[in-house]
Amino acid sequence: MIRTVFVWFCIAVAGAIVSSLCIICYPFNPSGRLNHHLAGFWGKIALWANRVKVRVEGLEHIPGKGPYVFMSNHQGSYDIFALLGHLPFQFKWLAKKEIFSIPILGLAMKATGYISIDREGTRETVKAMRDAAEKIHKGMSVVIFPEGSRSPDGSIQPFKKGGFTLAIKSKVPIVPIAITGSGEIIRKGKLRVYPGSITIRVDRPIETKECSMKDREALMTQLHDILLKNFRLISQTTI
Repeated sequence: MIRTVFVWFCIAVAGAIVSSLCIICYPFNPSGRLNHHLAGFWGKIALWANRVKVRVEGLEHIPGKGPYVFMSNHQGSYDIFALLGHLPFQFKWLAKKEIFSIPILGLAMKATGYISIDREGTRETVKAMRDAAEKIHKGMSVVIFPEGSRSPDGSIQPFKKGGFTLAIKSKVPIVPIAITGSGEIIRKGKLRVYPGSITIRVDRPIETKECSMKDREALMTQLHDILLKNFRLISQTTI
């Protein structure tokens, strides 16, 4: 219990400080590049406080700096901290609309350039996806959890279509990212935290330049197969 209190205290305090700095820095850094580094620091604080080790494999598969649409399976809350702290690319999160209503954090996310998506499929969602596709095409990478929310049992869940529509419209490669280990650090529906290890495996980009909307289901199947293969591989290893 003491560990849990300490970890959440560190996450909350560091998060409040980083969020405030992101809001303050926005007028001087509208691109959000500095804010991304601040968010990465927050991720590393969360990992350090809970003694979580992270190993990243396969970065050699990614040529250049992007832009890319990174797509990862979602095991738990610490996926976010691990990717913020250890994915060495400038990127924005594609996140559900509700998170942006959280005081301070929501403002910081907007100031960093994160993209709000309404899952109800409203006109605002269509516009947000169109704007996001344009930004990605112009050079902005994003990270998406195509499952939509964390897996309830650790297995890879069916994908939502939105991220694939975004990749096709922006003509930017999809980079598969398999993650394992985070689901045991904070178990679904619980607050107690446990130390552990997370492995991130990056695979070769999937090109979308020649893809149209009729190829979306095939892209979803291709990504699912790659993530499942890598997830099984890294699940057999430990740090």
